[in-house]
Amino acid sequence: MQRILVTGGAGFIGSHLVDALLERGQEVLCLDNFFTGSKSNVARHLGNPRFEVVRHDVVEPILLEVDQIYNLACPASPVHYQYNPVKTVKTNVLGTLNMLGLAKRVGARILQASTSEVYGDPEVHPQTEDYWGNVNPIGLRSCYDEGKRLAETLMMDYHRSNEVDVRIVRIFNTYGPRMAVNDGRVVSNFAVQALRGEPITIYGDGTQTRSFCYVDDLVAGLIAMMESEDFIGPVNLGNPSEFTMLELAEKVMKFSGSQSPLEFKPLPPDDPTQRRPDISLAREKLAWNPAVELEQGLAPTLDYFRSVLFRD
Repeated sequence: MQRILVTGGAGFIGSHLVDALLERGQEVLCLDNFFTGSKSNVARHLGNPRFEVVRHDVVEPILLEVDQIYNLACPASPVHYQYNPVKTVKTNVLGTLNMLGLAKRVGARILQASTSEVYGDPEVHPQTEDYWGNVNPIGLRSCYDEGKRLAETLMMDYHRSNEVDVRIVRIFNTYGPRMAVNDGRVVSNFAVQALRGEPITIYGDGTQTRSFCYVDDLVAGLIAMMESEDFIGPVNLGNPSEFTMLELAEKVMKFSGSQSPLEFKPLPPDDPTQRRPDISLAREKLAWNPAVELEQGLAPTLDYFRSVLFRD
């Protein structure tokens, strides 16, 4: 049994990772400041002797004894990471420094949850790990984009200078149960608007694309990367199936039975026009390939939002 730290463990992806690690018989310590995470996401584990939850902000140092660290702590949607952009930078930089310092002290392997946002508004399509990106360093999204890029820098510098055992994954759009109703990401926006019968907001003309990975597939990729013995990354984790925003809206309306009209608004600054991962490296190094297609994953996702929006 290993003792595993998951920062941001009460969040959307983090809580699903906690579930999977506990199912594998591991001892899990969940660290979260509950800015975007929720106690309800991990409440069912509170009676499990192999599970602990600690309210803590990774911007502040902490002393723990652990074997592995999954560093997922950071708001991941524009609504939340732009709410306090300076704090977002601190979370990515000071938080990563603190977790790297902890990993160095106790000899733990550490996995950094980076993001497809390091590619910015890409001029290469699909995106491969050797592409350096097209990021606006002073834009509204830069607190997250550049924060994650610097987190990757810190990971590699600690690896080269201090021989810290690191892993880097670049996560593409992920969806599934436990997404926050108000997180402002496109799947949750469309789902909530469709279920409420409100107009579905399309930014731009709806031709911009994204690729959507179901959360169970992503978690399997995170664990595969952590367990990789000879590959540190970075590696793309995402579903390479690509959809326009109009196609996504149509699928959400179909599976929700909604008759919501479409409402078009201007595209936000620096919003990428296309995003699709090349996952050749993940297939080769991790034998990882997402199994859940968008049509399969939307059903449980919409069921979750129904339970949240219309609970008695």
